[in-house]
Amino acid sequence: MELMKTSGLDFSGKVATQVTTSKHFYDITAHRFIEDNCADMGIPFIDGLSADMDDILTEKGRRQAVQWFEFTLWKLGRGDFKRPSVTPGTARESRIAGPAGDEAPKLPDKKAVIVTDLLPEDVALRSMIDRFTAVFPYGCDVVNIEDFPFMGGCLSCFSCAATGKCVYKDGFDDYLRNTIHKHDAILYAFRIKDHSMGYRFKMYDDRQFCNGHRTVTMGTPFGYLVAGDYSKEENLRLLLEARAQVGGNFLAGVASDEFDVDKDIDTLAATVAYAMEKQYAPPQNFLGVGGMKIFRDLIYMMRGLMRADHKFFKSHGQYDFPQKKWKTSWMMYLVGWMMNNPTLRRKAGSRMSEGMIRPYKKVLD
Repeated sequence: MELMKTSGLDFSGKVATQVTTSKHFYDITAHRFIEDNCADMGIPFIDGLSADMDDILTEKGRRQAVQWFEFTLWKLGRGDFKRPSVTPGTARESRIAGPAGDEAPKLPDKKAVIVTDLLPEDVALRSMIDRFTAVFPYGCDVVNIEDFPFMGGCLSCFSCAATGKCVYKDGFDDYLRNTIHKHDAILYAFRIKDHSMGYRFKMYDDRQFCNGHRTVTMGTPFGYLVAGDYSKEENLRLLLEARAQVGGNFLAGVASDEFDVDKDIDTLAATVAYAMEKQYAPPQNFLGVGGMKIFRDLIYMMRGLMRADHKFFKSHGQYDFPQKKWKTSWMMYLVGWMMNNPTLRRKAGSRMSEGMIRPYKKVLD
């Protein structure tokens, strides 16, 4: 998308759609990214096809693909296009974070890291990083991935599936584990570009597949320093929240330069410090629970290939299949039989509700 935008080519009169295959993990955010950038370029859009990677092997999948193509041609003939999800506008001037004054001595024993793709011209982002490190009560390393000699993006070769070792010889896997993941909190600092964190972070994220689907940083607080209109980026906000939820990371907050940048940074620093000290880890929501179920089923099915993932999931109790809860299942059969019997249902009356809350009442009392 960045190349399209900088190419100078004229896309007037063109219409866009998309076809993707995956296991439906983050497929909605991937599609929305393409849609938002097409809207920036004024390219009319028709809803794409998000297929399972194995759909083409099934009669149903092939039928759905043909139906989608026929539907797309019908929409194209009518000139019915999707209303743009974003409105192109001029970029505002970035706000510079103020100095934090004299930096207090740092507390020992814990340390955070800020991962950034900082460029020399990123004055606003640099000021945000400087203020955070100054007000943060613990030590904070800054790692600039612009300085890392990436040999390329993830090749999807699965060479790392058994050992966790990347086929590239640039040392990224060791760099990730020993320079970044060893910290007590991880923050990311970036400027919004093309409704995303930019291509450098995309490469960084893709190369993290050397850890497979393993939630190796679970329990580590996350936070973000963002230069740009973050509140307007619905898709990016969903992506960052989902990433923390699936990984089992507390999202301590996002400080942007949209509003009161100094206050937002100070609040983020205090929240990250609290989460580090208290090991704060709230339960996962819909995004985290749903995302991990996709991973759970996928890894179990492919455990013969993804041996490192399988070992991790098994040792961390992430194979939480419902059929393992056989006592609860049999209890539900018994209750269902009782509720289908008119006589027993009348006798039970309100006692059914009382029985449901009895275990909770025992704990609360």
